[in-house]
Amino acid sequence: MAYELYYWPTIQGRGEYVRLALEEAGADYSDVARGKGGTAAMMKMMEAKGGTPPFAPPFLKSGRLVIGQTANILLYLGSRHGLAPKTEAGRLWVHQLQLTVTDFVAEVHDTHHPIATSLYYEDQKGPAKQRAADFLKQRVPKYLGYFERVLKSSGGAYLTGRKLSYADLSLFQIVEGMRYAFPKRMKRFEREIPALIALHDRVATRPNIKAYLSSERRIAFNEDGIFRHYKALDR
Repeated sequence: MAYELYYWPTIQGRGEYVRLALEEAGADYSDVARGKGGTAAMMKMMEAKGGTPPFAPPFLKSGRLVIGQTANILLYLGSRHGLAPKTEAGRLWVHQLQLTVTDFVAEVHDTHHPIATSLYYEDQKGPAKQRAADFLKQRVPKYLGYFERVLKSSGGAYLTGRKLSYADLSLFQIVEGMRYAFPKRMKRFEREIPALIALHDRVATRPNIKAYLSSERRIAFNEDGIFRHYKALDR
């Protein structure tokens, strides 16, 4: 049974965390909105008046199940594809780490849209510059420092020890995204997070991930997604 992933067709965004898990698992899936009529089909499912309609993409269709919210999708996929521990405590721990990633991603988004998502970045440049400065000074060291400590105390190469989880894949994406959005500042941050950078490099060389990154399925970063590079914010 093939999965159906629904997300915006031209950006990585929150859907990329799901794509990475599906690719690592070697799962059969279609990125529906990237096909003909796919975006219309996605909107129709969101507007459904019955069942369990998702609020927003990404969402995943697996048989009769329609699962929304990135961390919720990954919780589901993790158990089915060996990307989460087998114990309940372990699964909850990885889910907790993923929810922390979710919080971080929301703060990244707010660096370029601090007032309203309905406004363009150009309409809120001043507040964005102020928000980004605080984010880089206060929040990034706190988040990345936390993940660095977790990795160092895990007793292995990954967050839970010797075995990769979907949260490790998400941290790979965090490093990739931060390098794109804030290349100058990340050069400084990376000296403080060697374990996290080593994790990123380890994930990048995994066969399925390496193949995905070099394929057309991997959408390039751009200024429509969550991680955006604006020179004025990278100070």
